[in-house]
Amino acid sequence: MDSQNILLTEFEYAPFSKIKTEDYKPAILKAVELAKEEIQNIAGSSEKPDFKNTIEALEFSGKKLDRVTSIFFNINSAETNAEIQKIAQEVSPVLSEFKNDVILNKDLFKRIKEVFEQKDSLNLNKEQETLLEKKYKAFTRNGANLPDEKQEELREIDKQLSRLSLQFGENVLAETNKYELQVTDESRLSGLPESFKDEARGVAKSKDKEGWIFTLEYPSYIPFMKYADDRELRKELSLAFGSRAFHNDELDNQENVLQIAKLRYKRAKLLGFESHAHFVLQERMAETPEKVESFLNEMLEKAKPAAEKEFAELEQFAKELDDIDQLQKWDAVYYGEKLKQKRFDLDDEKLKPYFELDRVIDGVFTIAGKLYGLNFEIVHDIDKYHPDVKTYQVTNETGEDVALFYADFHPRPGKRDGAWMTTYKQQYVQNDKNERPHISIVCNFTKPTEKEPSLLTFNEVTTLFHEFGHALHGMLANTTYPSLSGANVYWDFVELPSQVLENWCYEKEALQLFAKHYKTGEAIPQEYIDKIKESANFLEGMATLRQLSFGMLDLSWHAGDPSDVQDVKSHEVKAFEPTKLYPEVDSNCMSTAFSHIFQGGYSAGYYSYKWAEVLDADTFEYFTEHGIFSKDIADQFRENILSKGGTEHPMDLYKRFRGKEPKPDALLRRAGLISK
Repeated sequence: MDSQNILLTEFEYAPFSKIKTEDYKPAILKAVELAKEEIQNIAGSSEKPDFKNTIEALEFSGKKLDRVTSIFFNINSAETNAEIQKIAQEVSPVLSEFKNDVILNKDLFKRIKEVFEQKDSLNLNKEQETLLEKKYKAFTRNGANLPDEKQEELREIDKQLSRLSLQFGENVLAETNKYELQVTDESRLSGLPESFKDEARGVAKSKDKEGWIFTLEYPSYIPFMKYADDRELRKELSLAFGSRAFHNDELDNQENVLQIAKLRYKRAKLLGFESHAHFVLQERMAETPEKVESFLNEMLEKAKPAAEKEFAELEQFAKELDDIDQLQKWDAVYYGEKLKQKRFDLDDEKLKPYFELDRVIDGVFTIAGKLYGLNFEIVHDIDKYHPDVKTYQVTNETGEDVALFYADFHPRPGKRDGAWMTTYKQQYVQNDKNERPHISIVCNFTKPTEKEPSLLTFNEVTTLFHEFGHALHGMLANTTYPSLSGANVYWDFVELPSQVLENWCYEKEALQLFAKHYKTGEAIPQEYIDKIKESANFLEGMATLRQLSFGMLDLSWHAGDPSDVQDVKSHEVKAFEPTKLYPEVDSNCMSTAFSHIFQGGYSAGYYSYKWAEVLDADTFEYFTEHGIFSKDIADQFRENILSKGGTEHPMDLYKRFRGKEPKPDALLRRAGLISK
């Protein structure tokens, strides 16, 4: 049976076309068995524990399980179906149980502890020291020192959390997929760009329906909210988006939110921490919830006056334009776009013809070439999981293999919203061979229509650069150990490579490389470049306040004891109070669809987007002082940040690159919140 399961064979590239859905579960169960045997061999060894036979052996154990699960869970995000979701529900508790079996293996921990206690005499290099400390902490932070009955309690909590977060994500996806706004009267589509209407008509046709269909997927939702003149339709779509998984039905996430928050708190207390945030932040640059709160409040103090001034201007503008007395959430993007057009005479529809997806991809490749000497060549003989996916072989200046790169750009049923970078194979060095990584970025950009290619909004251009920045972190990894490679870094450091790359989208030198009209080939006019730069800070106070509100909501769930929280909505309203601008909408609830913190890895970590902006603004200021294509600064960034992964404390790496600790001033200057 096993020999017929492609996932249990040896392969270099994920064999997507040969994998049958029914292969996943048996392959994962078998890979768990194999990994258990490897763990038992390490734990039961009669040799005296040392770094090689214990720490390194543990680091390189379970490789088959890692490969199989990375393929499976990536597919569950990018190309899922009911069968795959069912398997995910079935295997997640098994994987959680296995993880706990390892962490709570007394013989294994005894060996690790013995090595750890003699670390000062082992003559380890910095990466080995980091690995030893990380392995030791992985055990102590997950219950290795707890008595048996408490360890059992921990196992049960982890199983429940695994199941609940999966259920949370499935509910959000189902809610997103089941809603559609069908419009049959074209007069109600006033304001919408023709290309966007074409796409909506195509969606309706594909479902054998009349008129135009709009959905809650970002490429449909955001342009509608930005351009639709019909306020009632904007309200309808906004309320549907804002109330996902908040309908007191079988897809409702309120109970899941409460259970997840309470279980995380219970888990943290069991491990001796004051809260889930205290547990999480011990392994972050920020270190404590108090520091995060102080950081968010400092940013709030600078941003709130600007945000309130911008909001008053926007409200006055809406009143003058359309006699709107009270600005509502479904008006925000629409009037923001109208005011931006009036102030800068610039909108996405003017810019989109200059941002054809294929050219933007070529542009980001060219920039990576100029900075890091990388070449990208499309290849057609690598297996992929969907026809939309493109595969590229990445090489350096001397033609050596750097990485395999997958790119998946368009929305479809079974693919979750948003954009992300992921890994199918980590970079590491074993038996003197530097195994190169297989990296993927997944986005949800507007599809080509019968009339035109995929044209990106400027926001989508920055999203592509953002995810590609993450991809560079993975591709340029050059470490010995897989768990310290690429983006395996402190969570509040991981956004630096992605956010810093966005800066090139605003620079003339970079834009001229790829921003060319898809019909005429004409370069983007200088006046548009100037306006992109000028408008970069437009309504920045409100945008900052919005980001801070998400960080504060996250902390409200995780930095204290949520045991007394009975009502998700009222808890959320209280958390949003310091950042509130718009009237409250009773039928909306963000927490029930806040996948970043209840399904993804951002619990007690959402602040890190803003934290990383501080790092990225400080970094890019360094580039601009020497030229945005400075090979010297790029080499320093590659050497000290991109290639090093998690081999050292990020603050040490950052100071080595920049020569000093980062301060918020560069970000506040860039955002126009303090004078230059």
